[in-house]
Amino acid sequence: MTTKLTISGKVMGKTRPTFANWELFLSEEMGDAEVTLRSLLTHIVQAEVEAFKTRQSQRRLLTILSPEQIQLGVEQGKIDAGGSELNQAVDVQIAVETALQAFIDGLYFVFLDDEQIEDLEAQVVLNARSQLLFLRLVPLVGG
Repeated sequence: MTTKLTISGKVMGKTRPTFANWELFLSEEMGDAEVTLRSLLTHIVQAEVEAFKTRQSQRRLLTILSPEQIQLGVEQGKIDAGGSELNQAVDVQIAVETALQAFIDGLYFVFLDDEQIEDLEAQVVLNARSQLLFLRLVPLVGG
């Protein structure tokens, strides 16, 4: 059984999501077994770093934009046809450690299928269509 994990993000007190929902297909062994929150977050960060590297390499290519893409770029204030030589190196291990430390420090909460997971070593059970929410907390000014 393949597990499709839908990932979403919100900032406390904001109505708009932090990013568009995205889906991560998990390997059968991860989807069928109980795993810890630590291993799930590690897997998510590793997948996102790989996706970032793929997007970065694709931006090196020039693309032909449709009139709709140009109009969207005008509305957003930036038209990007690629051709960028961005060499942003990302160390996957540092990215994982940063994400785990941010969780430990309470910078974000994790909810899996509407249940908050508060411990990195907690066992989580994934079903075929689990939903994971990252809820980022914003500290009050001066506090």
